[in-house]
Amino acid sequence: MTRIVVANPKGGVGKSTLSTHIAGYFASQGHRVLLGDADVQQSSQLWLSLRPHSANPIGHWEVDPSDIGKPPKEASHVVLDTPAGLAGKQLKEALKWANKVVVPLQASIFDIYATRSFLDELAQSRHADRLDVGIVAMRVDERTLAADQLSAFVGSLDLPTVGTLRDTQNYVQLAANGLTIFDVASARMERDLAQWKSICHWLDH
Repeated sequence: MTRIVVANPKGGVGKSTLSTHIAGYFASQGHRVLLGDADVQQSSQLWLSLRPHSANPIGHWEVDPSDIGKPPKEASHVVLDTPAGLAGKQLKEALKWANKVVVPLQASIFDIYATRSFLDELAQSRHADRLDVGIVAMRVDERTLAADQLSAFVGSLDLPTVGTLRDTQNYVQLAANGLTIFDVASARMERDLAQWKSICHWLDH
């Protein structure tokens, strides 16, 4: 079973966008996918409730935020969206069963410092040796100084940056309809699909 945890203790970095799109990608490949949400705001589950029946199916994993537990065995691919402030027991429970951790990171000095501490915590986890950790740079405008700062930070890490996603309304509009870029055949999505190629490659290997 492929088991993905999307995590960063900083709020508003794009965890739900990544979680829903990772689930959407796996579903587009014909896999049996479950999407769980350990955040009390339940953004991913709201998205799932909006998903049309005509779209590639994604199942709901009912998660108790205070006791995450193990995912059901009937799925081949599981994605867990996690809350801001993820740490301690809750983080340890999520890492027990994960084989990949996706860390979204925005080009903000506040996000960079919060993520630095989180990556240190991941490295010190008893499960670190078997975890595959990858960073996805979120809402990046490559023309800005902030993007340069982000590039310098991730370059200092001994972790792969598996993808860079631009800031676009495509994600906002798709989320309102329970969809992902993998569900829509449109020329407007071509640039975003191209950015996802490296992420999808990492997820599959």
